[in-house]
Amino acid sequence: MQDSLREVLTPFFSRLRVAARRILMLDYDGTLAPFTPDRLRAFPYPGVRELLQDILSLRNTRVAVISGRAVDEVSRLLNLSPKPEIWGSHGWEHLTTEGVYSLWPLDGPVENRLLEGKRRLDELGLADRREDKPASVAVHWRGASSEEAGAIREQAMAAWQPLTLGSSLEIHPFDGGLELRVQGRHKGFAVDAILSDEQTETVAAYLGDDLTDEDAFRALSGRGLRVLVRSDYRATEADVWLRPPRELLEFLENWRDVCRAAP
Repeated sequence: MQDSLREVLTPFFSRLRVAARRILMLDYDGTLAPFTPDRLRAFPYPGVRELLQDILSLRNTRVAVISGRAVDEVSRLLNLSPKPEIWGSHGWEHLTTEGVYSLWPLDGPVENRLLEGKRRLDELGLADRREDKPASVAVHWRGASSEEAGAIREQAMAAWQPLTLGSSLEIHPFDGGLELRVQGRHKGFAVDAILSDEQTETVAAYLGDDLTDEDAFRALSGRGLRVLVRSDYRATEADVWLRPPRELLEFLENWRDVCRAAP
């Protein structure tokens, strides 16, 4: 691990060792798993599942996966036991470790506009690049040429922009796609909800990679460690930058080992 990282992480893990409570919050795509054109086969980096399994088994860390994906997809791809807490669809879905599922309700007009957003993608011949979620619809261009990706982006923007007018819908970019989603929930909402349950002595970290994780980084400001996980650096509000998979695995190994040795 780089010396500059050690300067930040060594005191963090020292605090973690003696913490009254510990929270590890993790994005999924691009953070725990590499991007892949087939999003249904975006499995975690080798070694990640085993480390998370170890951390969960110690039962002295609250582990929460916070993703733009639907809850059931995250749960299937991680395939962990015991299961972590999962927040899906940018905070619109919640699955507890006991298996209690919650979905915040949408009003009828918004649901109708999302259905229309799906229909318009199908009319453009983009059904195979469409991802349906409870509070959004996304179009992916990962694996496409830069020319094709640009064309998909322009088509989706033109089709969706009218649906945002006078509604609570917004168009949000992410790495490899665009999403038409309902406002009012985001990853920062999930972070706030998790921290509201905890004591001030809690030591927390959030690991994420793309622009949707900036909401989580802002929510955690002054309350925990914010970690950018990606191969190439970008402007961010995160405190440190890790390159996956090696530095990600080192971070998770350190978390596990510190928690094993905790009093």
